[in-house]
Amino acid sequence: MKAKINKTHILTHYINYALNDEFTSKSIHSFAKKFKISEKEFYKHYTSFDQISSDVYVSFYDETIKLIMSEIDYNKLDAKNELLAFYYTFFELLSQNRSFVIQSLGTPLSNLKKAKTLTPLKSKFKDFIKSLQIETLDVKQEKNIEELAWTQFLFTLKFWLEDDSPSFEKTDLFIEKTVNTSFDLLGITTVENIMDIGKFFFKEKIKPQF
Repeated sequence: MKAKINKTHILTHYINYALNDEFTSKSIHSFAKKFKISEKEFYKHYTSFDQISSDVYVSFYDETIKLIMSEIDYNKLDAKNELLAFYYTFFELLSQNRSFVIQSLGTPLSNLKKAKTLTPLKSKFKDFIKSLQIETLDVKQEKNIEELAWTQFLFTLKFWLEDDSPSFEKTDLFIEKTVNTSFDLLGITTVENIMDIGKFFFKEKIKPQF
């Protein structure tokens, strides 16, 4: 008799399965058979591998929120440090699953903004940005801030995917510089920070593509 299973079990099995050569067949039947899952039970949760891939990123988001809420005095942080805590934790989780991330996105890095796999994550992330209640000096900025934050997130994801530094140290530095500068731009622009991030982009030969 095949065991009943929940979403967490499916996600865990899927991450391992997606990295195997046999995944190219993309057969739910073979997936269910390999992990002794009833297909009926599988379809209670998902109807395609694309849905599972998207849900993996949502699970990374949920785990990130859970970790930062439990590990730090989150309520005492201002909006900028809440966002920094999110970024550092989320990208640490991505680093632990880097092979899967590279395999699952499956699009040229310049087209990350069009990756449907990230659509549910985008919704969650924008809700998170909204919850930060970031203050701006311009009403127009308030209307666009969630979309701008998502674009910055994709830019950071692209940087991380191309980062070859030990322990992805350059990504940590990139996160710090971009988040700090973003908050400066929302308030009173700090020329020194803008020059600093400009030098960083030049040094790393980065050209924004979003």
